[in-house]
Amino acid sequence: MLSLEEISDRLEIQQLLVAYSTAIDTRQFDDLAQVFTPDAYIDYRAMGGIDGHFPEVKEWLAQVLPNFPAYAHMLGNFDVTITGDTAKSRTICFNPMVLPAAEADAQPQVLFCGLWYEDEFVRTAEGWRMTRRVETKCFDRVV
Repeated sequence: MLSLEEISDRLEIQQLLVAYSTAIDTRQFDDLAQVFTPDAYIDYRAMGGIDGHFPEVKEWLAQVLPNFPAYAHMLGNFDVTITGDTAKSRTICFNPMVLPAAEADAQPQVLFCGLWYEDEFVRTAEGWRMTRRVETKCFDRVV
């Protein structure tokens, strides 16, 4: 049976995962400082992005994502393992992204991305923070 502390930790980590998606989807990239540690390692290469540490990846996100008219992150299958003041999770993400139209009168296409987030966390004085995020590709398809 889960202790109240573990239930609380799991909910806080799950909310952190949602906070990441909300910051990205609302283009509030500065809010990611409440999700990641300053030295967090992030690897988006499986889905065509970059890898690096939080400050440079945050800057890249702020430059690249405005090129997409719309996108959304939907999360599920939260699998969280907590060991003291560290944790790991594996979460599935469905991420449709509207592609910019090639011509003004063209029908926009949507890139459907399915991926897993493999994350690591540490408990800090401010709560749980992500120290590592690696994407694993499931699929992508343009429709």
